[in-house]
Amino acid sequence: MIGQMGSFDRPSADLDDPLDCYIHGYVSSRLMKLARSSAGGEGLPLTIAATKVDGLVLSLTPFSHSYNYRSAVLFGYGQVVESDEEKDWAMRLITDSVVTGRWENSRTPPDGGELSSTTILRVRIVSGSGKIREGGPGEDKKDAGKEEVVSKIWTGVVPVWETIGEPVASKTNRVQELPEHIRAFKEGENDRNEKQAFSAANAVYPKPKAE
Repeated sequence: MIGQMGSFDRPSADLDDPLDCYIHGYVSSRLMKLARSSAGGEGLPLTIAATKVDGLVLSLTPFSHSYNYRSAVLFGYGQVVESDEEKDWAMRLITDSVVTGRWENSRTPPDGGELSSTTILRVRIVSGSGKIREGGPGEDKKDAGKEEVVSKIWTGVVPVWETIGEPVASKTNRVQELPEHIRAFKEGENDRNEKQAFSAANAVYPKPKAE
């Protein structure tokens, strides 16, 4: 399933504003069936979790190895979107979250068969939490002060970032030139992901822990 944060009532809202999570799925999937059976109340209780790894943190001791990462857990209630207008808006939102501009550059709007086989779930977020880890290793004072240890063990961060590869045309594709929206998406995502990974690697981590 694919999901994206957004607000149908306030389309210009950003991540600093209250947002719903829209989830796209097959009409007969277990989650969508459960959501339909929960109609009438607050909705189906749901937990949504996501994590992005930005680096491998290598310290003096295996015990202190870690990851640089960004993670979030959201709690809310899911309800099936019944309005055609909101469903169309949500499908565009989700499609463009896969590749920016893809909705306008594909065969749209969806036909009746596609719409009837697809369910959009709107999850009203009621609470959540997030955690970010960035910076280099956090060494124990007992190890950081030992010259025989620090002089022979490499420590630091191996940046990790998701890379969008070179697009491969399908066997039925007849468009010779790669569309600009795909090229721009590929270059933009790769540049942004790499900068994020190195920014996390170079961030200052808290001072060595006391014994």
